[in-house]
Amino acid sequence: MKRDCLTLKDLTKDEILHLIDTAVEIKKKIKNGENYEPLSGTILGMIFEKSSTRTRLSFESGMKRLGGEAIFLSSRDIQLGRGESIEDSAQVISRYVDIIMIRTFEHSRIMKFAQYSSVPVINALTDLLHPCQVLSDLMTIKEHFGRLNDLKIAFIGDGNNMANSWIYAAAILGLNLTVAAPIDLSPSGIVIKESMEIAKNTNADITLTQIPYEAALNADVIYTDVWASMGQEEQTVRKHSLLKHYQINSELVKDANRDYIFMHCLPAHRGEEVSADIIDGEHSIVWDEAENRTYAQAAVILKLLGRD
Repeated sequence: MKRDCLTLKDLTKDEILHLIDTAVEIKKKIKNGENYEPLSGTILGMIFEKSSTRTRLSFESGMKRLGGEAIFLSSRDIQLGRGESIEDSAQVISRYVDIIMIRTFEHSRIMKFAQYSSVPVINALTDLLHPCQVLSDLMTIKEHFGRLNDLKIAFIGDGNNMANSWIYAAAILGLNLTVAAPIDLSPSGIVIKESMEIAKNTNADITLTQIPYEAALNADVIYTDVWASMGQEEQTVRKHSLLKHYQINSELVKDANRDYIFMHCLPAHRGEEVSADIIDGEHSIVWDEAENRTYAQAAVILKLLGRD
């Protein structure tokens, strides 16, 4: 039976933890120069309605390093729902490739595509969720601390797709997460409701606040994202006004744990959501985080194809 990864809810806690371990093993094999090609003969279709440096490079290089191939399709190459319906596009494209990743806008678009695709579909970002990024984040945190439990994770800034993804991750894995966002930029109400239900069975500690210092206090992980994502340029002035007190800077992190790490899914805007001394400082692990996209996504591909 075909499986997709459109949200972390498509995976169990044990599957997520296994994916992280698999990603670490993939990284070791690649770094050691081993001849490891479990994706030999496999073709990944990459559909980009939203452009991205890291997403394209991490998926494409991951496929090639593991012996597979990738075909890039930009919004100029296909017109989902315009020149051809999403339903028809999904049925046609899935006849040519073994697995598909999509980076798009409304989450409903990828859900409809997956419904009609005959091969697994991976969410490489929608306006609602970014599961591949948070999987690589979890991998990076475990590499750094050796564990995921008994850590306070703070997400500070816009309650966007990354905040939503972190809330799902915390709920499923039973993590301690505090999200600080202005009330007008709160995470998805549906995501919060579903996650709080999940958390009842996992003992997750999820706190929502409008006070950034409350999130940063005693935090082991401090995470942020851009204030206005791609496609939200018209909201830039409004968001900057609402988020001006949510910048990650030396004053905000002074009460975090001494060995805290700073994370950002990139691209970053120094002087806006984070000061330069933080993102370029000794606590920042953003480059490890970016690199780990390759390995986490490769683990997802292997999982969905039944080769993990």
